Amino acid sequence: MGKVIAIANQKGGVGKTTTAINLAASLAVLEKRTLLIDADPQANTTSGMDFNPESTDKRTLYEVLIGQLAIEDAVRDTQIEHLKIITSHINLVGAEVEMFEIEQRESVLRNALAKIRSQFDYIIIDCAPSLGLITVNALTAADSVIIPVQPEFFALEGLGKLMNTIKIVQTRLNRNLSVMGFLFTMFDSRLRLHNQVVEEVREHFSGMVFDTLITRNIRLSEAPSFGKPAILYDAGSSGAANYLLLAQEILQKNDR
Repeated sequence: MGKVIAIANQKGGVGKTTTAINLAASLAVLEKRTLLIDADPQANTTSGMDFNPESTDKRTLYEVLIGQLAIEDAVRDTQIEHLKIITSHINLVGAEVEMFEIEQRESVLRNALAKIRSQFDYIIIDCAPSLGLITVNALTAADSVIIPVQPEFFALEGLGKLMNTIKIVQTRLNRNLSVMGFLFTMFDSRLRLHNQVVEEVREHFSGMVFDTLITRNIRLSEAPSFGKPAILYDAGSSGAANYLLLAQEILQKNDR
């Protein structure tokens, strides 16, 4: 049964999509059957994996959530063996309104994933930078959450709100949901502030911070404009190496 991991933070620009793409790609390179789901109407994961988010091909997460398409028909191949994707579209913005009258609307994605979960070892969901119905669907479907954060004090401000939402989901919708950990992104070891924030968060959230740090890396930033994960764009880059380390850390946590 595939382990479902949501990548979530309502604050934008923290490396959420970069993490979803590169973690999924790294797990696939390590020969884990992996599904990447773009649950963000901005569709950055979709374009970052070389799919056109403005395509008229109606095989996206939107059609799945509103009941127009079976989830297995939305799964597509990618450039990496063992890695599949369900793409997003700007139409996903309207899905929350269209889902409003559906019974158990918070569980639509979980119910859909139940049909294909056994085909994968890992399912990675890139959430929108909001705490709306689609993000709640992702958290309801997930076994665990990875929270990417920048090592800056302002970046930590919204964590309380996100943790509150996770607690509500745990209480009302998904008792099995756990926080796998906080992942520091865009880390620069030369900056005293970055080192200080990492140290303080590790102290405050004991055992909930990944050992792996995602360092600031130009190749990691360039890769999405070429429609590739870092491991395909430049396998020797520190960004690609960081995400491979993260994938290995996750495999160790899950004994896989």
